[in-house]
Amino acid sequence: MADKAYEYMDWPRIEAIVYGEEASPRDVMQPMVTADGVLIQGFFPGTDAAEVVVGKTSYPMILEDEAGYYAAMLPLKRIPEYRFRVTRGSMKETFYDAYECPCQITEEEEKAFCAGVYYKAYEKLGAHPGVCGGVKGTYFAVWAPNAIRVSVVGDFDRWDGRRLPMHRMPMSGIFELFVPGVQTGASYQYEIKIKGGNVQRKSDPYGNGTQGAPSVISVVTDLGDFSWQDEVWMKEREKFASREVPVSIYETDVTEWKNSGELVEFLKETGYTHVEFHPVMEYLDQSSGGYSTSSYYAVTTRFGTAADFRALVEDLHQAGIGVILDWAPAQFPRFDAGLEKFDGTPLYEVQDPAMAVHPMWGTMLYNYGSPMVKDFLISNAFFWLDEFHVDGFRMDDVDAMLYLDFGREAGQWTPNLYGSNENLQALEFLKHLNSIVKKQDPGILLIAQEDGLWPQLTDSVENDHLGFDYKWSGGWTKDLLSYLEAEPLERRSYYDQLTLSMMYAYSEHYVLTLGKRDVGTLREFLEKLPGSSKQKNAQLRAAYGYLMLHPGVKMTAPDGDIMPELKTYIHDLNELYMSCPALYAMDGNSDGFEWIQFTSYDENVVAFLRKTEKPEETVLAVCNFSPVSYDSYQVGVPFAGKYKEVFNSDSGKYGGQGAVNARAKAAVHVECDNREFSLKLKLPAYGVAVFSCMPEKKSVKKETVRKTTEKSKGKRIDKAKMTVVEKSSAVKDAVKVVKKVTSRRKSSAGKK
Repeated sequence: MADKAYEYMDWPRIEAIVYGEEASPRDVMQPMVTADGVLIQGFFPGTDAAEVVVGKTSYPMILEDEAGYYAAMLPLKRIPEYRFRVTRGSMKETFYDAYECPCQITEEEEKAFCAGVYYKAYEKLGAHPGVCGGVKGTYFAVWAPNAIRVSVVGDFDRWDGRRLPMHRMPMSGIFELFVPGVQTGASYQYEIKIKGGNVQRKSDPYGNGTQGAPSVISVVTDLGDFSWQDEVWMKEREKFASREVPVSIYETDVTEWKNSGELVEFLKETGYTHVEFHPVMEYLDQSSGGYSTSSYYAVTTRFGTAADFRALVEDLHQAGIGVILDWAPAQFPRFDAGLEKFDGTPLYEVQDPAMAVHPMWGTMLYNYGSPMVKDFLISNAFFWLDEFHVDGFRMDDVDAMLYLDFGREAGQWTPNLYGSNENLQALEFLKHLNSIVKKQDPGILLIAQEDGLWPQLTDSVENDHLGFDYKWSGGWTKDLLSYLEAEPLERRSYYDQLTLSMMYAYSEHYVLTLGKRDVGTLREFLEKLPGSSKQKNAQLRAAYGYLMLHPGVKMTAPDGDIMPELKTYIHDLNELYMSCPALYAMDGNSDGFEWIQFTSYDENVVAFLRKTEKPEETVLAVCNFSPVSYDSYQVGVPFAGKYKEVFNSDSGKYGGQGAVNARAKAAVHVECDNREFSLKLKLPAYGVAVFSCMPEKKSVKKETVRKTTEKSKGKRIDKAKMTVVEKSSAVKDAVKVVKKVTSRRKSSAGKK
């Protein structure tokens, strides 16, 4: 029978297996029914003997090649259930044949992968514990189209790349193999033989687990099932598809909290709608802040397990709090076991070496022209959406994706086919990603961190734009910080940076942020502010108040162990925000904002209205950023009526001095700020006062008649509305300010 086996064996390809150069070993080594019986083959380097075990019967295998290649012809007519038994010295090892199980990826899935539309690629690529033919094991699949050979290695095969070469799918270049007996918790990597004969080991790009950081070795992880009970939240979050609802985000790192209960309780006590986590995907080192993502499909071991993170999301959803993840689809870190030159060629990264490296971080930029790379990233988004029920992404470093010349000098970058600096492949990727995510989950929040001037980033894909929900407003934060850091006597020179944002506030939908990435920890933020301890705290409250009253989604990051007074302040700020439609319902409409005072340079005061279509929902905000308090500060108001203070940052319960307006105030018929009516109020030093506005019925009726008359004459002129545009001389000044502040920003950036 041994001679018969020899006759059926494909010796040129067996030689390729022995020398580690066979890309499709299943074609050679799978059991085969022949006219002379069932041919069973196996490659077991370093063994002394091998046999095939069928039930209680054992069939010895012949050593056909001294490298350890064995074969046996079983006197049977069909393939039985069998195992191998190999001998190494005094040790015997029994296991099932890895080449008996067929490919688990369908032709349709492979075609979708090649087309860049296999949005659930994570379900098959990576390492998935399961059963094949009644045998338990793990299915491995990895994309490495230019490799000569790929083997899965681990403790289960003594990290010997000769023993388990994987089978290449010809259309896609995916290498796959079901390995019987490999259980959850097994460590593994892929051994890849590249052109030229060198061998390298790589971690699993789609792997769901790793050894404890900083190790990058992959670990077989069974995500398993989770009993989600968040159906009510998942339905309710659809409301966030509209930009007419309040969104207040708390920024934090998931590792900062002892347990989910501690975080959930803090968020409930402070009143946030969402929490944004720094990357929870496994990363290389803490110094990167979590942005050196080393395993996109694995929860960092610094936090815990996948089950732990699912439980955290569940608890947050039960409390009515959404979960946003920081995500890095722009670049990946360079390390031996990483994505760089994964199969010996530039596979995941930009093909041109001169354009492949991030000019600031030294990381690698993704190749968005590859459908399979797009699959990797889009599938990753769906992985966190589907498996962990997350509610949005803040995409980091989007400007590095959009601009070919990002961070590069002239001559250091290659223009696109039109001779300009737009990365056309990245544009199509972002449109594809955002549109397909929104199609499945309309309530998901997609936020771009983009510090450039890309136009209409938050307009829809249907309008041929990128389709983000919001843009990170780094410019607003930098302007406010430069103002706040100035000494009070010098703030007059920086005053325009308080108001500059309203020149562009409606060009995009913004997230305004005073988070840790922007101002550091709360202690670091306070250290940047001038004055005594009490003055610093007052300015902190004023900054948070101004952020909450300004158009845009809110994001702050106070420490979890803040003083009770500040915790109460943040809660009340969020409550004010949620309860006043004027503070969010028309965030994207310039009719929802109106300046009253925006040239009070000497006083360092700004005053403005937030509005809806209902006059009775109007909110008056007055912010004093000077150390001077006023007992009778005069400010113009939009109409006659009652003005009741609904919030004051100087309240004693917040740790302030108590310079509040205890009683409602009636507007007086005295002109101020080019308005017919005005009122005088207490205005605390470094304080924010907010008033509800209830117009007199007769003034509302008069206003309605006036508008109707003007409309019939073809004149839609609202004389009570004082906007930036109406102050023509101020507009000219503002243009100068924009140029001055822009120049200052560039100068500051150059120094950095």
